[in-house]
Amino acid sequence: MDRAELTTEQVLKRDIPWETYMTTKLITGTCLQLLRRYDNRSESYRAQLLDDDGPAYIRVFVSILRDITKEETVEYVLALIDEMLTANPKRARLFHDKSLANEDTYEPFLRLLWRGNWFIREKSCKILSHIISARPKAREGIISNGEASYSKSKLTTIDDVLKGLVEWLCAQLKAPSHPTSGVPTAISCLSTLLREPLVRSSFVQADGVKLLVPLISPASTQQSIQLLYETCLCVWLLSYYEPAVEYLGTTRTLPRLVEVVKGSTKEKVVRVIALTLKNLLTKGTFGAQMVDLGLPQIVQSLKAQAWSDEDLLDTLNQLEVGLKDNIKRLSSFDKYKQEVLLGHLDWSPMHKDPVFWRDNITNFEENDFQIICVLIMILDTSGD
Repeated sequence: MDRAELTTEQVLKRDIPWETYMTTKLITGTCLQLLRRYDNRSESYRAQLLDDDGPAYIRVFVSILRDITKEETVEYVLALIDEMLTANPKRARLFHDKSLANEDTYEPFLRLLWRGNWFIREKSCKILSHIISARPKAREGIISNGEASYSKSKLTTIDDVLKGLVEWLCAQLKAPSHPTSGVPTAISCLSTLLREPLVRSSFVQADGVKLLVPLISPASTQQSIQLLYETCLCVWLLSYYEPAVEYLGTTRTLPRLVEVVKGSTKEKVVRVIALTLKNLLTKGTFGAQMVDLGLPQIVQSLKAQAWSDEDLLDTLNQLEVGLKDNIKRLSSFDKYKQEVLLGHLDWSPMHKDPVFWRDNITNFEENDFQIICVLIMILDTSGD
């Protein structure tokens, strides 16, 4: 069987020779006792063990991943941790227990990202994302970079971890290690990790934003819809970070988002794109571009559909109001007049807006029809 297609269930059926590892001093007697108590038990029994002695089990799992290189055993321990976190994601907090202050809980997973088969890499990425997301935020005992103040300098710092993880995720988006799972795994982890300001910064510095843009396209299958949703979730999280917004303005992100939202019937996809567009509306030239792309009409069409999510309707209403304000700002006669007098006419929204012409028709009479005279001169002399 291709090891890349292994499942957690298959791996957990293995019988690992823990006694042999103790004989060769790769694990201690205490480790063996804890493992024998945990191995091949029901989920409820394991949950009780973790409630009673969670940090001790984390210490055992991390030490095995650090000291034992046999692929079958590494896969087995990663599967145990993955099962534990899938059953209750809050258990990721156990990795940050004060009793583990001198354990380098990040290092084994960071190292395994680049080693072994796809099962090992995928599980390491998923687990590391959970651990990072669960780490205590700045308060007593925690200094500015998110690393515990009692940590020793030899331990892997959170900055090292984020940099290494973002590097691996970008590498997966460029050249996936697995043909069908590489990109979805990377996007799924990013949609969790980009909630962290530090990750947004690292991701932009690693030139990762451009790797998301091609993934914003209409989707039909369940798998492709989930990938589209998580990609749009990443873009929404990045829309709160100014350097990312500036970069998004230089790509085809906006036309792609508008194209997707125009034809999507999936509520969660429409909601996350609407929230993203609302964030971008007031930034740079995004508002003008949205009007040019016909977003006001698309929003009206979306509002007419039967959505069950009241928050989505609220977001669409806010977007509609914002777009109307934008059209007013873009359509002021002063702006048009400046354009004509400078001789730089462009198909900006006001040129296409009937309301602008209706409301401003008498303004053309100012200064003996000065604007009309200049327009005639432009028509006579311009080669455009």
